[in-house]
Amino acid sequence: MHKGRLEAFSDGVIAILITIMVLELKIPQEASLAALAPLCPVFISYVLSFIFIGIYWSNHHHLLQASQKVNGPILWANMHLLFWLSLIPFTTAWMGGHQFAQWPVILYGADLLFCGIAYYILSRCLISYHGQSSALATAVGGDFKGIISVVIYLVAIGLAFLSPWIAYLCYVGVAVMWLVPDRRIERVIAKD
Repeated sequence: MHKGRLEAFSDGVIAILITIMVLELKIPQEASLAALAPLCPVFISYVLSFIFIGIYWSNHHHLLQASQKVNGPILWANMHLLFWLSLIPFTTAWMGGHQFAQWPVILYGADLLFCGIAYYILSRCLISYHGQSSALATAVGGDFKGIISVVIYLVAIGLAFLSPWIAYLCYVGVAVMWLVPDRRIERVIAKD
């Protein structure tokens, strides 16, 4: 099965998620800078979530660039990832709307955790389908960043019971880790 429809569908869903998130940014009732202050938590949570969705979009793109075709299990693994990504606007709004209270931060972290697990499953399905000697398998390798991200999410969720802000900073740390360009797949594709 050709991968084009999977890419197009995923891009469309991700674009809609970003649109939904930005629509959660409500316009203040007053035309003063002071009226923006209460929106800071919502905006801060929006920025982090926008970055995470961008990271997933970019890495999803690279995964599929290194893939030749897809099958049924890959389609369902992709839908699994899109399901968890689709909850990001909700968890973002709840976390920002309640000024980083404990349970919203925990739920946000749980969503990020399941996004990370779903991405890992998708990458393993693609590698399994294309073979362990494929360019994709070579590029992804053991996926240290993916595994360490899931571990950090788990630790952050636990830390949120002590301090939601420490958990939030852990989430920011994962985003920063992924913002550092990962050229593994690009290098392998360039060789082909």
